[in-house]
Amino acid sequence: QVQLVESGGGLVQAGGSLTLSCAASGNIRTMNAMAWYRQTPGNQRDLVAVVTNGDSTQYADSVKGRFTISRGSAPNTMSLQMDSLKPEDTGVYYCNIGFVLGGTSYRSVNYWGQGTQVTVSS
Repeated sequence: QVQLVESGGGLVQAGGSLTLSCAASGNIRTMNAMAWYRQTPGNQRDLVAVVTNGDSTQYADSVKGRFTISRGSAPNTMSLQMDSLKPEDTGVYYCNIGFVLGGTSYRSVNYWGQGTQVTVSS
């Protein structure tokens, strides 16, 4: 019902920048937010950033001031601008779609793409 496609990952030295992109398609009309998650092998998939249809944003404390999430010009697209990258930012980044309801809490509908690998060297 839902397809999510991520792109833009790569290898970069600490202090560098990358821009990730996501395109969503399918039955997503009732969803009002998109998000980025990050996962490393053997670890949980953690929420990194959220943007709503009204352009409200949320960030994990570890990326505040360095990452910027935004909706794309085309419908159902978004990007994550990653600046001042650190080795701890390394992981597979996944696009997600879901809801921000009754406040600021994000809830995923649990559809996932293949992810895009980000590797930051020291």
